[in-house]
Amino acid sequence: METTDGSPEAALLDGARAGDHRALGRLLEFEQARIYRYGLQMCRSPDDAADVTQETLLALARSVSSFRGDASLSTWLYTVARSFCLKKRRRRRYAPAVLASLDASDDRGALDVPDRRELPEEALGRQEVERALDNALGTLAPSVRDVVLLRDVEGLTAPEVAEVLGIGVTAVKSRLHRGRLALRTQLAPLFHGDGSGPLPACPDVVGVFSRHLEGETTAADCAEMERHLASCSHCRGACETLRHTLALCRTTAPARAVPVAVQHALQSALSRFLAEQAG
Repeated sequence: METTDGSPEAALLDGARAGDHRALGRLLEFEQARIYRYGLQMCRSPDDAADVTQETLLALARSVSSFRGDASLSTWLYTVARSFCLKKRRRRRYAPAVLASLDASDDRGALDVPDRRELPEEALGRQEVERALDNALGTLAPSVRDVVLLRDVEGLTAPEVAEVLGIGVTAVKSRLHRGRLALRTQLAPLFHGDGSGPLPACPDVVGVFSRHLEGETTAADCAEMERHLASCSHCRGACETLRHTLALCRTTAPARAVPVAVQHALQSALSRFLAEQAG
């Protein structure tokens, strides 16, 4: 597969496919935060998320040389991670993960693991918001939560979400709009709103706004919504809380740092894998 862009991910992927162990280590480091974050929200368990992160990235290490690029790397990773999460969910297994110790004697291609832990005062500043977002996401039906996580937290396009989930784009957008409305209702109090929907006499401006974000509205739809918002402070507030909700999904969830123990476990597992390959 040729590199199709100049992104760090693409360059690392090309190097890893060519057998560069350091590029592979850096690629796994590059990807680990979003896979861990996704695993946390999908599995609802830090221990399971640690397992899923390690299993997913080792699967990438094992298959990177034969990765053809028929799908984007992001789509491939989320598909694999979701498969591992579903296995965890079916087994209902929540025992603590066994984390391998760091083997400093073998550094072939190993990750350099910096300590990215937050200062206590920094962590305290976002705990309430993170808890509110976690709780709201946890109340969504799994099929709806899957879509919201991939589209609004992880930033995949609707067609990419459809590919990961194995459903149609129309189904993705339908679930997405339901999920956004549910999240907006639950998180509205964070933005000093009352959490209610439009007044009985109002059009579904929140639904129209969500569809607008997905390119599903016409110019006439937008014009009608703008006219209504100009005269209705209630609906302006409803749209604003949805806007804040989506921003919260994008900015709060990605703030999660991968625990150092999880990074060490991945480093050790990668070192063992590379040693086996060399032998």
